[in-house]
This record gives sequence, C-alpha cells and structure tokens, in this order.
Amino acid sequence: MKVIIIGGGLAGSEAALQLAKAQIDVDLYEMRPKKTTGAHKTEYLGELVCSNSLGSDDTGAASGLLKAELRKLGSFLINVADECKLPAGNALAVDREMFAGKISALINSNPYINVIKKEITKIPENTPVIIASGPLTSEGLSESILKFTGSNHLYFYDAIAPILEKDSINFDKAFYASRYDKGEAAYINCPMNEEEYNRFYEILINAPKIELKSFELENNAKFFESCLPIEVIASRGKDTLRFGPMKPVGLIDSRTNKESYAVVQLRQDNMAATLYNIVGFQTNLKWGSQKELIQSIPGLENASIAKFGVMHRNTFINSPLVLNPTLQTKTIDYMFFAGQISGVEGYTESIATGLLAGINMSRFMTGKSLLKLNTVSILGALCEYITFPDHKNFQPINSNWGILKDLDMDRKIRKNKKLRNQLLAERSLNYIDSLF
Repeated sequence: MKVIIIGGGLAGSEAALQLAKAQIDVDLYEMRPKKTTGAHKTEYLGELVCSNSLGSDDTGAASGLLKAELRKLGSFLINVADECKLPAGNALAVDREMFAGKISALINSNPYINVIKKEITKIPENTPVIIASGPLTSEGLSESILKFTGSNHLYFYDAIAPILEKDSINFDKAFYASRYDKGEAAYINCPMNEEEYNRFYEILINAPKIELKSFELENNAKFFESCLPIEVIASRGKDTLRFGPMKPVGLIDSRTNKESYAVVQLRQDNMAATLYNIVGFQTNLKWGSQKELIQSIPGLENASIAKFGVMHRNTFINSPLVLNPTLQTKTIDYMFFAGQISGVEGYTESIATGLLAGINMSRFMTGKSLLKLNTVSILGALCEYITFPDHKNFQPINSNWGILKDLDMDRKIRKNKKLRNQLLAERSLNYIDSLF
C-alpha cells in the first residue's frame, strides 16, 4: 500500500525521502503551481518563502543542536542545505533557488516517489497519510482538517522581509562584519547615528500598512513572537528595535573603530551574492512605504528592491488535542501530521518533524513500534511540547533550550550558560547515537 503525503514543502519533502529510503512507495501531492499561495514564487518543492537562513549551525545554540541531531538521524534536506550553504557567520543560510532545485531533483528522480501536482481538498480515508500542508493550507483542506480535529484552527501571522540588489548598496557607508567577528565577515551592515535612527523610527511608526482581509480579522491577528513585523516591534517602544533586530552590539566598523547607535544587517540570499535580505525586517507596510523606509537607511539611499516584504496568515492545528509525541494522531493510527501545521515554527523544525513523521510512518507500515524520542533531544522536546495535553493557550514554538529535559548540575554550571548548553548538547547527541 502507498503512503499519501499532502504538501511538498520542507516537512513533506523530508518525509517522502525518509519513506523512500525504507523502500515504501509514496504519492506526494503538491497543489502548486495549479493553485498558488500568495507567498511562494516557484514550482519547486521545498521552497523557502521567508528568510534564506535556517538559523544557527552552532551546537551552542538550540537551533544548531537540532541540525546536529538531524545530521545524525540522516536528514536529506539538511544535507542539501549543507551543499547550498552561503557565507553567513555561524548561521546556515542557503541559496534558496539552488536549495529548492536540488530537493526537487532528488525527489523527482526517486523511483519510490510519485509527485502529483494537484490540490487535495479532503483528507483521504482508509489510507496511510502524512499531512504536511504547511502554514498556507488551502481553504478546502482546512475545512476537512477542521472536521477531523473537531476543534477550531489556531493561527498566527507571518511576515517576509524585503530582498535588495547588492549593486545598489552604498559601501561608502555600509561595511562587512559578523557580530563579535564570529566566523566570516558575511553580513553587510548599515550603521546609524542617533539622529538617523530617530528619523527612521518616525517614518516607520507613521507608515501605512496593508489592510488584512476581513476573514483574517475574525479572531484578531496573532503574531508569532520570533517573527514579528518590524512595525509591531517598533510599536512597543522607541528603543525596542535597537535591542532587537537593529542592535549594534558586537559590530565594529573598522573604518571608525566604533560601535554605532543602531545597525541594519543584510544577509546574502543567493549563491551569486547579487541579492541580500534585510535581517529581522519582516513587514506588512505598503510597498511605497517600504521603499521610503529602506531608502532612509544609510547605505541604502538608492537601494533597488528585488522583492517587497509581505504578510500572510499561517494555519496550525491544536496539536495537544490531536497528536501523540510520535506525530501520529490520537484517533487514527495511519494518520500523521508534520511541519508548521503541527505547531512547530521554523525551517529546521519543519524538516525535523517531517523526518520523524516519515520514520514513524515507515515503522507503522512495517509493523514496528513507533519512535518516541526522549526529551533530552531538541527534536524529542519539540514533539513533547506541541503535544503536551495541559497547554492553556497553545502557541507555535521553535527550538530553544527551555524545552529540554533539565540537567542535574550544580549552581556554578547552571549559571555558566555556555558550559550548560555544551553539556546539554553532548547529552543530546550521545542519546541520538545510542538509537543506532
């Protein structure tokens, strides 16, 4: 019997490849390009629509530890990301078109995977299925999921940062550096003095925003804290940006040997290094206002905008009521969820849940017991968190140290964050090694 996977994003693609590795046939359904999402721009599987960064690649960060776990667990997509890596300091940033192109080629050439470009509007019955339809699940499928879950969907809003052409950046003002000189000096930095920052802030807080559609306003807009639009951050106080995405700490301009009042960073977006996205500048401003705001930044006075920022609604299920930590549904043993629709947030987290859903579906299909990961691992802790039944107000989450099982340690070690995280990482990776 075949497994049906709904959604050709990061989670669906990873799940399909895991099942193919176990020599299980897969029908992978992807509605694009016949039906678009408003955020995707290509026909590729595994397209990145927000940032081109998968987050830190350092095991001293929770996101980096998750990547290390995935490499040990045999993730196909993390391997592709490594092949498409761009200079980005300690982060794993990729050429997004090359990344999606390689994933598509890998899947399309696999004899166990049949890609079907068609929208699924109803959950298949009596058939093994992984639902990885993502945060932009179509209306028809959303209705079918709603009927299955018996509880209202939750949702939050996600914003995408603008992308600029490198040739339009003024390097008389901008400079290359990575924070605290960690790794290669891969980021372009646009420094601001206090007067320039104040002018930028005034433009931002007075700029008109794109109105949300009426159906998106039914339950009031909810934003995910790790991906807030810049205008929402600014609304919380004049200095919030200077302590957030525009913090100057650790960025020294070698020409002046000084730290600026605020700094706007740009990260390489493609292998040719012709495009750069503005770090932390997710926005829902009208396009004319975006241009005015961006061109008020020193070094970006004549910036050419290759892609404006946009905002869209993300859909996710109430996983504590629906899923087990194995990502299998509580009521139907042949159905699994994976990716952002399950309540994880982030590219790496989507890949990770796709990997686990794929592994567990292959185990289900072959009559083996499902893999329930210990919460000493980031992936195990993520799955435990999104399925914890006593959540009062379930919200999406990405990898962080706070969700890991506590480590017995004395007070000195606990206060030494670097050492504590190192010990947590070692424990996690030793546990993953013990699975094989």
